[in-house]
Amino acid sequence: MAELLVVEDEEKIGQLLVSALGANGYSVSWCQDGAGALAVARTGSFDLVLLDLGLPDVDGIEVCRMLKRQQPQCIVVVLTARRDEMDVIEGLESGADDYLTKPFRMTELLARVRAHLRRASVGEFVSEAFTNGELTLDPAARRCLVRDREVALRPKEFDLLARLASEAGRAVTREALMDDVWDRNWFGSTKTLDVHIAALRHRLAEAAESLEPPARVPVITTLRSHGYRLEIEVEPPVGGQ
Repeated sequence: MAELLVVEDEEKIGQLLVSALGANGYSVSWCQDGAGALAVARTGSFDLVLLDLGLPDVDGIEVCRMLKRQQPQCIVVVLTARRDEMDVIEGLESGADDYLTKPFRMTELLARVRAHLRRASVGEFVSEAFTNGELTLDPAARRCLVRDREVALRPKEFDLLARLASEAGRAVTREALMDDVWDRNWFGSTKTLDVHIAALRHRLAEAAESLEPPARVPVITTLRSHGYRLEIEVEPPVGGQ
């Protein structure tokens, strides 16, 4: 049974979420503030967290960052009344895997919860270790290495990289990435995809540039109005620069 944590200060919404999720077979814990949520997360393990951003004590963005540090593999779905685009992007960049704006339909929320948990339980896109330049993916261990240094990727970032690696050198459409990494019944904006790609590029570039000499990692090319392509890194000539 999947373990879920609801972090919501509004009594009516919290009770509704606990009731609906419990009726759908999930084990649900409920906290009404950020401090309580972080305390519970330190003592238990959760598969998915539904996190309200407008908490009475700690800003939900900061709670999201701290939850992800405590439980990196946990899926975080943000619930927010904030509709400004920058608020949404900030939430995703803080580590959230998805977001829903209030008011939301319970059927939509339940569909997203099912989709995220199903996606987390399926097999990898590449079945064996994949090497491209000085980037190595080990799907069995869910490890990403640049040269000999491990890169800490969030679950969706790892899945995106694995999906692109499964067709390295070939264009992968936005629709295929959303279907395979999120779900074909996805309700949300594809802005989620763009934010995760940007974060993935940053993490790989940061890891490569931290080594001496800088490591060679493949580029993720944006194909405007189409999708993305993971380039194949060409080995330098022996004795060349």
